[in-house]
Amino acid sequence: MTSTVPNAIEHADEQQPPITMFGPDFPYAYDDFLAHPAGLGQIPATEHGTEVAVIGGGLSGIVAAYELMKMGLKPVVYEADRIGGRLRTVGFEGCDPSLTAEMGAMRFPPSSTALQHYIDLVGLETRPFPNPLAETTPSTVVDLKGESHYAETIADLPQVYRDVAEAWNKCLDEGADFSDMNRAMRERDVPRIREIWARLVEKLDNQTFYGFLCDSEAFKSFRHREIFGQVGFGTGGWDTDFPNSILEILRVVYTEADDHHRGIVGGSQQLPLRLWEREPEKIVHWAYGTSLATLHENGEPRPAVTRLHRTAGDRITVTDANGDIRTYQAAVFTAQSWMLLSKIDCDDSLFPIDHWTAIERTHYMESSKLFVPVDRPFWLDKDEETGRDVMSMTLTDRMTRGTYLLDDGPDKPAVICLSYTWCDDSLKWLPLSANERMEVMLKSLGEIYPKVDIRKHIIGSPVTVSWENEPYFMGAFKANLPGHYRYQRRLFTHFMQDRLPEDKRGIFLAGDDISWTAGWAEGAIQTALNAVWGVMHHLGGTTDAANPGPGDVYDEIAPVELPED
Repeated sequence: MTSTVPNAIEHADEQQPPITMFGPDFPYAYDDFLAHPAGLGQIPATEHGTEVAVIGGGLSGIVAAYELMKMGLKPVVYEADRIGGRLRTVGFEGCDPSLTAEMGAMRFPPSSTALQHYIDLVGLETRPFPNPLAETTPSTVVDLKGESHYAETIADLPQVYRDVAEAWNKCLDEGADFSDMNRAMRERDVPRIREIWARLVEKLDNQTFYGFLCDSEAFKSFRHREIFGQVGFGTGGWDTDFPNSILEILRVVYTEADDHHRGIVGGSQQLPLRLWEREPEKIVHWAYGTSLATLHENGEPRPAVTRLHRTAGDRITVTDANGDIRTYQAAVFTAQSWMLLSKIDCDDSLFPIDHWTAIERTHYMESSKLFVPVDRPFWLDKDEETGRDVMSMTLTDRMTRGTYLLDDGPDKPAVICLSYTWCDDSLKWLPLSANERMEVMLKSLGEIYPKVDIRKHIIGSPVTVSWENEPYFMGAFKANLPGHYRYQRRLFTHFMQDRLPEDKRGIFLAGDDISWTAGWAEGAIQTALNAVWGVMHHLGGTTDAANPGPGDVYDEIAPVELPED
């Protein structure tokens, strides 16, 4: 995801306490829901052992399956590729297995409190992620228009960069009530959150991010807008997001999704893999020692889904790549929504026509990365003339855009993410092989660091990904365009199926592209929990009165509804 650190000057060294990343659209405390001793709900004993299809083995699908299993249902997980989805951790051929690259999600904010629940549950550790100018990042180089600036804090950059950071702060406060919303989010003041957000949705739904900047007196300078777009503050530049709805950006800002990032030690894919194997201590119907793995033949998910259709009794019938056909009372679909348009043969009757329209209009951003393994974190060596690090976390307007330096100690092999890019910048890499990409990247970085021979430190072949070219994804993550709020609302609220005709119920959409915070693992988990509530309700179950679920409080906190006419 692209980025910023709002209030970069004022709070550069201040570790802010986490807020729940529930977002302003649906201010429900998923972390409290998960932590409550009453659990997420229960289903009638007559439904125990009922099979529920879970299509997609990414984080959303595995969380949904895990929680449904705990209720006494039997999730049947279908996965076309590998467990993890865009939590994809890979190694380097011929290198130490401890050297890994995060091809998808690699950094997570403390405000992702539902995500943290599961990280803690499976016993994973996190550590600070070396974003530009982060407190734990040794140094950052900003290279723009052929001129490089070395910085350990934002105060080390030329004044124009601090001016840009201040312009962003002013723009947010003047145009989007940032301070008021931030305070309301921290205090979990739901009425105030809804009041502010309702006004902004109506005002800004048709506005692009770039248009929002241009309307601000603080960003009247094109030079400031250009610097902000190409460099930004936080995890990188913002210009790949400029065509998107400003509402998408405000959600990131309000939830502090780009602040104080942490990486998962050993790789993020461990989270869904450990949940797959985990034996819950509290489980209904199933014997102690049951896990998702033990509920599946040979401990593996079923293969890709090739067809979805409705059969008598409003059941959901699933055909998989082996030709096996199974019918379910309920199903949860967590794969990227475009799969319903291309890879899977679907009945139109699966969803109301307005939901099909929303799926078709979903806008996905492209994204690519390339990693190389190196013999050691040589970037911590000091230049004899300047006393500076010989290489730094790098933001540039060159094709590499963002370069990240990842190590596990001074005497151990390390990893460089030579380039992490989005949208048009990602498409520039698409026709090139991994080695061709690496050569271009090394040339660009050689111009920034002429004294550094990166190539001599490389100890293995590069690994790369272009998510737009991945057959089961066709894009990295959803990013709504102006005017798309209504479409996103339809997708997010799909779990409230009492409002749908009976012949359109029983299949539940989930995944981060269904959420309000696409591109973030927190959104994947939130929609998974919505779907769990939906399935439970569909099968006649209820939550404990002391721990109401998202559907129980829906009418009180439903997302703003804009007129259709």
